[in-house]
Amino acid sequence: MRLLVAADRADAPWKNGGGITREIAAWPPHAGFDDFDWRISQADVKVPGPFSRFEGIDRILTVLDGRLVLTVDGKALPALTPDSAPFAFPGEAEVSGTPEGDLVADLNLMVRRGRFAGQVVRLGAGGWRLDAEANLVFALAATTVTAGAERFVLKSRDALLRDDGSAIDIRLDVPALLISLTRL
Repeated sequence: MRLLVAADRADAPWKNGGGITREIAAWPPHAGFDDFDWRISQADVKVPGPFSRFEGIDRILTVLDGRLVLTVDGKALPALTPDSAPFAFPGEAEVSGTPEGDLVADLNLMVRRGRFAGQVVRLGAGGWRLDAEANLVFALAATTVTAGAERFVLKSRDALLRDDGSAIDIRLDVPALLISLTRL
């Protein structure tokens, strides 16, 4: 497992130039917007505007902080909050987001349709088995994660990536997000 420290992530412009994102991990490593099989990032939404279009990409957005109202293909949806389920949508959909109140922080999973499938779930404190081809544990708060014989101390927004295809048992002392990726 590899520790991916939030403070080490570089700011990069959104594909459409409308905001800032920070890549957490991608496959293959160092892939760009046009050639990734999967990409996990965190973004801050400060102003209303359109989302970047990604043809052939399935997306899952999870709100970490704030309230975000999405309009998808002309239809306004209820506000997403940190208590909302992760929201899946096709990358070619016409999507715009409007933050309500303060800044919105979100976690984004994008997978190239037909190559990978992905899911985002909330894990409670306790023991869990990671057995997808790749898994990323995203810390919602400072936590300690025991993975096999290793122990990792994560700050809020740090992540652990396991992408070697092996299964591993982990133990969380607080809730976290789990992203699972499976090659199709």
